[in-house]
Amino acid sequence: MTRVIAIANQKGGVGKTTTAINLSAALGHFGKKVLLADMDPQGNAGRGLGLDINIQDHTIFEALNGKLRANQCISTTKYEGIDILPANLRLAQFETSQRVESSPFSSLKRVFSELPGNHYDYIIIDCPPSLGALCLNSLVASDSVIIPVQCEYFAMEAVAAIVSTITKVHHDMNQKLRIEGFLLTMYDARTTLGTEVASQVRGTFKESTFLTAVPRNQSVSESQGHQMPVTVFRPSSQGASAYFALAREVMDHEEK
Repeated sequence: MTRVIAIANQKGGVGKTTTAINLSAALGHFGKKVLLADMDPQGNAGRGLGLDINIQDHTIFEALNGKLRANQCISTTKYEGIDILPANLRLAQFETSQRVESSPFSSLKRVFSELPGNHYDYIIIDCPPSLGALCLNSLVASDSVIIPVQCEYFAMEAVAAIVSTITKVHHDMNQKLRIEGFLLTMYDARTTLGTEVASQVRGTFKESTFLTAVPRNQSVSESQGHQMPVTVFRPSSQGASAYFALAREVMDHEEK
């Protein structure tokens, strides 16, 4: 059965897209079939897998507004086990599109319902840094949410906002939605701030926080410049090791 996992936090710069790309690649490495759905108009999930998103005319936007079927908008990638529903700036039109007025938050769920059953083990959704219609569509279509938390000041304020949104969506629109886990990102154990934020998150959310913390790692930044996952670009790096460990934790959750 396909598991749909959203990567969400309305705060920008916390590592959502990096996590979406590298978790997808790590799951693919372990033999899973993954669809990465880009719900961010910036389109960086596609860029990070080597797509030229500016020339894509079959994107997730065309699937959401019903102009094309889901399978017509999926692009294969050169990475093992990963397909992508890419996005570009056209997706920014979604929130004002008249075609979504009757059911504004169920469009992505409908798109996923068009896919062949059990073709993918996982669908990973890269959410935009906002709590608008694109993010709400993502949460309504998901089984669970990974919340990246950057180890910096004001991290907990952003966490409180996304948790409140998830709680409301769970109550009003998607009762199966749960938190998959809080993921510490850009973690540096050598800094007081990093250890304080990590302790605060783990103390507050306890068993809901992943054991894995993604460190600040030059290889992750360099892999983005090369438009490829760090798990492929430099698989022995600390960054890649963290995403392999995260993938194992996600797969372990499936077995429980």
